[in-house]
Amino acid sequence: MPSKFSVWYNKLVDFNVESLFAKRKQPGPPRTVFVNEPLPPDYFDHKHRVKKEHIYCSNQVITSKYTILTFVPRNLLEQFRRIANIFFLAIAILQFFSIFSTVSAGLVILPLIIVIAITALKDGYEDIKRHQSDRSVNYSQVRVLTSGEFSNENAMAGKSKTFVRAIVPSFRRSKQKKGRNDGDVEVLQHGAPPEGIHTEGAELTHMPTATEDGVEYDDGEPIEQAGRLFHHRGASRRPHWKVSIWEDLRVGDIVKIMDDEPLPADVLICATSEDENVAYVETKNLDGETNLKSRSACPALTHLNTARACADKRNAFRVECDRPDTNLYKFNAAVVTSDGKRTSVDSNMVLLRGTVLRNTRWVIGVVLFTGEDTKIVLNSGVTPSKRSRVERQMNPQVFINLIILAAMAVACGIVDAVLEQHYFPLDAPWLYGDTQSDDNPRINGLVTWAFALITFQNIIPISLYISIEAVRTCQALFIYFDKEIYYEKTDQATLARSWNLSDDLGQIEYIFSDKTGTLTQNAMVFRQCTIAGRVYKGDEIESDVTPVGVPEAEDKVDNRSSSSTPPSAKKSSASTSSTDAISDPLAAKAVKKAEHVLAHFHDETLQADIAAAQEAVSGSAEDKHGRMLNGFWTVLALCHTALVSVDPDTGAIQYKAQSPDEAALVQAAADVGFVFRGRDREVLTLQTPFSQMGGNGGGGAKYERYELLNVLEFTSARKRMSVIVRKLGEDGEPDGKVYLLAKGADNVIIERLSAGQDELVRITEDHLSEFASEGLRTLTLAYKVIPEAQYEAWATRYHEATVSLGEREAKVEAVSDEIEHDLSLLGATAIEDRLQDGVPEAIADLREAGIKIWVLTGDKLETAIAIGHSTNLIGREDNIIIIRGGGEGHTPVYGQMLKAVEEFFPESGILQDEGVGLDENTLPQYQQQAGGYPLQRVNTGVSSLVGHNNGERPGGFILVIDGSALTHALSDDKHKHLLLRLAMQCEGVVCCRVSPLQKALVVKLVKDGVGALTLAIGDGANDVSMIQAADVGVGISGEEGLQAVNASDYAIAQFRFLKRLLLVHGHWCYARNGNMIVNFFYKNIICIGVLWWFQIYCGWSSQYVFDYTYLLFWNTFWTIAPVIGIGLFDRIVDDHVLMAMPELYRHSRNHEYFGTKLFLIYMFDGVVQSAIIFFLITYSYTSTTARSDGYDIARLEFSTNIAIGAVMAANLFNGLNTHVWTGWIFFAVALGIVLVWAYTAIYSIISPGWFPTLVYGNDHYLFRSPLFWFSILLVTILALLPRYIAKAYKMSFMPNDLDRARYIYKLDPTHDFSKDRHGGLANVSISSVRKRELGRHRPRLFHGSRTDMSTGLRSVDRGFDFATEENGVAIQRIQSHLSERHQAAAPAKRRRNPSTLMQSFSIGRTLRRKKHTSQSSSVHPNDEPSFSSPGSPGSPPESPPQHKS
Repeated sequence: MPSKFSVWYNKLVDFNVESLFAKRKQPGPPRTVFVNEPLPPDYFDHKHRVKKEHIYCSNQVITSKYTILTFVPRNLLEQFRRIANIFFLAIAILQFFSIFSTVSAGLVILPLIIVIAITALKDGYEDIKRHQSDRSVNYSQVRVLTSGEFSNENAMAGKSKTFVRAIVPSFRRSKQKKGRNDGDVEVLQHGAPPEGIHTEGAELTHMPTATEDGVEYDDGEPIEQAGRLFHHRGASRRPHWKVSIWEDLRVGDIVKIMDDEPLPADVLICATSEDENVAYVETKNLDGETNLKSRSACPALTHLNTARACADKRNAFRVECDRPDTNLYKFNAAVVTSDGKRTSVDSNMVLLRGTVLRNTRWVIGVVLFTGEDTKIVLNSGVTPSKRSRVERQMNPQVFINLIILAAMAVACGIVDAVLEQHYFPLDAPWLYGDTQSDDNPRINGLVTWAFALITFQNIIPISLYISIEAVRTCQALFIYFDKEIYYEKTDQATLARSWNLSDDLGQIEYIFSDKTGTLTQNAMVFRQCTIAGRVYKGDEIESDVTPVGVPEAEDKVDNRSSSSTPPSAKKSSASTSSTDAISDPLAAKAVKKAEHVLAHFHDETLQADIAAAQEAVSGSAEDKHGRMLNGFWTVLALCHTALVSVDPDTGAIQYKAQSPDEAALVQAAADVGFVFRGRDREVLTLQTPFSQMGGNGGGGAKYERYELLNVLEFTSARKRMSVIVRKLGEDGEPDGKVYLLAKGADNVIIERLSAGQDELVRITEDHLSEFASEGLRTLTLAYKVIPEAQYEAWATRYHEATVSLGEREAKVEAVSDEIEHDLSLLGATAIEDRLQDGVPEAIADLREAGIKIWVLTGDKLETAIAIGHSTNLIGREDNIIIIRGGGEGHTPVYGQMLKAVEEFFPESGILQDEGVGLDENTLPQYQQQAGGYPLQRVNTGVSSLVGHNNGERPGGFILVIDGSALTHALSDDKHKHLLLRLAMQCEGVVCCRVSPLQKALVVKLVKDGVGALTLAIGDGANDVSMIQAADVGVGISGEEGLQAVNASDYAIAQFRFLKRLLLVHGHWCYARNGNMIVNFFYKNIICIGVLWWFQIYCGWSSQYVFDYTYLLFWNTFWTIAPVIGIGLFDRIVDDHVLMAMPELYRHSRNHEYFGTKLFLIYMFDGVVQSAIIFFLITYSYTSTTARSDGYDIARLEFSTNIAIGAVMAANLFNGLNTHVWTGWIFFAVALGIVLVWAYTAIYSIISPGWFPTLVYGNDHYLFRSPLFWFSILLVTILALLPRYIAKAYKMSFMPNDLDRARYIYKLDPTHDFSKDRHGGLANVSISSVRKRELGRHRPRLFHGSRTDMSTGLRSVDRGFDFATEENGVAIQRIQSHLSERHQAAAPAKRRRNPSTLMQSFSIGRTLRRKKHTSQSSSVHPNDEPSFSSPGSPGSPPESPPQHKS
């Protein structure tokens, strides 16, 4: 049991200043937002004031720490958490009493004031930058509905006065707002609150039909009709959109958001510019995903598509909402219109603050939550006041010194009181007159105690803190000017935003990293594919566009608008459909690279095979392979939900997909000649080289059209997506062929194949393994021809399942599984997700340094695992343990974790832990579920599934856990304890589908549960909470934005720079600061030791042994330079050695450079040296007189010798503790010695006529005495000798890796230390340098085994990735259209010109190193898939291949 003192001390140390000044507002109750309606009477109290629970917070978001009012008290509280500051304040106050004064009381307190003032200025400067960043976002602009008829009566709280706002008078701001058009809102490119800065600036430059006052009309009437002659104060009562700033936004306001603008609050969608009232948003700032999400308008509000309609009193409504919630994926509300009709609202109808509108010209919505009630702010943390571990460790050491000081003072007081009471009755002459009330033997002991505190106060060095601040500031500059971590592409240097955490960089034990934008570039390349057993390895085509042929009939179609129309003209009014503002994709003659897709795909062998198939005779080998090619690329071109747009500058097709990998797949099909031209509700348009015989590339081809019948959507359990389409004839009527096109994970697709394809399956699986071993992520494609009668019967069952009320998901899955069988294999794809440069190497080196890396991402489980393989986080021989949360039919999360411990770590001691085990609540459920899911299953014969040897592989274990499982695992202490114990057994952890708040909770779990120093790195606003929760936060400020930089302590441009930041700068800073601090304590204890030993000879009266000025200048002139030199210029070993040998970081990570043990050793060294100096010199001078005239010496004569000897010993001892002697170190060590000698010589000749001195003439006796010179030389050597012998012995007989590395580098500056990795230095003898060729081993990217603890299934992982928005509005909308059409009595008339309105769908990404060799193989299975081709013999098919029955 801890003692009461330790409990009290821990509470004091852990006291959080933020709890006093930054209390987070608790989420309010459920709210009702009234839109253009008055508030009900029950919202008011008896004084007709709105009740507190119905007052909503403003939209002002403040991330800064201080205000004008709180700056002084809060900053003082933070600084006086240092025990030393409290002590110095007490000593300064004590000396304001005349009885205790030594020099001027104001002069005594001046150093403390200077230290506090400098620190406060630094903190204030950092916070001013935060305020400027806040202002850049809070003053961003938004269009708000304004009208004489529209009123918003929802009550709002007042805005806070902040640092900057309180300085700038409000009347000045109001004057600046008038008539401003383009220059009054300050946008700072280097900071913003969590949701990030406005895209390209804070002002709204695109305002169609706008006036000079920032007013926009969308009713098509001339602006002049809104004249000001008859309007109050010139304000128009005609409904319009008025530009306002974000912080003035109110709950209940109706806003209009334009394309590429960020959302200022959580907004319910009323109407959009797109068909079907759909909007597309980028949620990167929320969940880290760059894929676009689709959102739809509330059906009851879609008529509110103009300002006039929104302001109409007849369209008033109210929204009943739940209380503010942190769950990003949960939103429950209901819209109640004026006629009393209720319409439910879910998360698919809401745009959250922090998201950015994309590919949608405008959205009109009503504000539901503002400011601190928005989900992104609820998921962000309070800006913390971080303190380094070294600083926290200094408090106990200062406390130890305080105890020593108290003991010394008590000893002096007691002994002095005893001596005075003994000698006063004996009429001792030195006690003459001690009969006053404040000067007598009874009270003098207490006075002596107080004097002792003042005399020995230097044992607590006040200059230490200011020295540390100065050194850390310079270390931040060293980091900033390091060219090795400077990114030329963006002109971005590594920036230390928090100067007091540099030494923490050298003690990091856990790194928590985001994935998207942090590890990856989020840029895709379609690398390879295998079709019918042949591998095609394409070349990268860097050109921006690839030409495609256009049929003559289609080439004559008039474009809806010219591609040269400027963007500002295309987005004209709220009532114009966006389809009228883009070029016709059917007439586009080129395909442009999609966003985040790096290259076009081109393969000469593939083009030759297509050309050969076009000329092939029916039934020949070329014809059969051509059918497979046609089927493969048709599946890629049709089985997706991508959006087709036309670039206004080039007139080329550009695919807009929900993820870059999906866009890469569709674009690759277009590059080959299978161009997806768009979708018009249920009609898909496709151009293929096989449509009709024509020129190369399909120049004379006609378009094929397919009717979309059903979409069997992707889920993480299905791991596949299928579409069912019907081929349409030239007249638009069905031709009777129904196809199922499927893509998914290899094991899922292969086990659903028809019989007779064993040879093709074997070859394809070999190719898949080759792709996966290179780090590429794979996708397997298959198809099936469905007889019409079979489809009609199945469609009826499927429709019944989709409309069922009970267990709908299970029924839909069962019916879908019925038809996804007997497939014909076509091939597989392999795409690369480009990692940032150097990421795999950096992660491998950081792991070798002993740092555990956890990846926390919002991506799906398969994506996260694939990135784990690509980044070397998951090695070839590693074992993967999967913990998944799920509903019924899955093992409980606690049971999964417990089963993993039993299976893989039975001897770890976890099972014997009292806090681990099943209680009465979890035991029955665990027993029921766990028995039904064995941890292995038999091999299906079509996929290499790992059996019992999972867990016996030579590699380590990697834990993969998803967000829903984390929700349970973090729910209580019992789950947290088991999760932490399990994770500690694993070499790495991957958390997927996690929310921003969960990221922070995971960091706190490790930080508090293990007590380790943590580092979090990310680039988005979804990483802010994680960055703030970690001991050190690093923000990526490269090309993905600056959202995370605002909350970070260090800003870097690339992940690979983290290696040098930790291994070099972190190691150096920690070694320097730790060495500087212990040497600082040493040099002060040697001075105090000399004063203490003198008390034996002065009656314990707290008298100074030497002149007070020597003590006064001790920490300012005599001994300050060497310790500052250590902090700035010492190098434990050179940087290239630290980079070449990451394992050297363990010396820093294991806290070898600073700690209580090292502190006590240096303190003891100081005490011993002070005794040597004092007693040797004292007894040398007392044996015989040193004067030539025979007179006895004075006190200040021999004590000056002691002072000089102590200064020389302290400075040379500091120099002895440096690891590299540079010119600066020589200068620093010599400076104090030269100054004390010069001061002694000059001070001794100052005449008393100038001012009284007690050492006048001292030079006459000192410098002429041989004893003076000999004693200084003797005591200096004897004082340093023990440390010198200890260092020499350690270097000769007990060297560590750092000693060996320094010695080798000294003898051989060209030595290649990369060959000494993995323990190579341990075999190096100090007496000679042996060079060993020790290769640098890197794990080859390959698949590892994995065990899914929720189902007990074990399988090989080939890097498959499949991602889409499950149950998203895109799939729901398509399904609803299909359901409506099935219910219709007559078929709907199809449009001939399909539009491009289609959602996107995500497929996996991966990484590989490009291979320069290519190979292909051919296979002709016995049961060859055939095409149904109506053309002449040998003509290529018009449709996907049909499997022979």
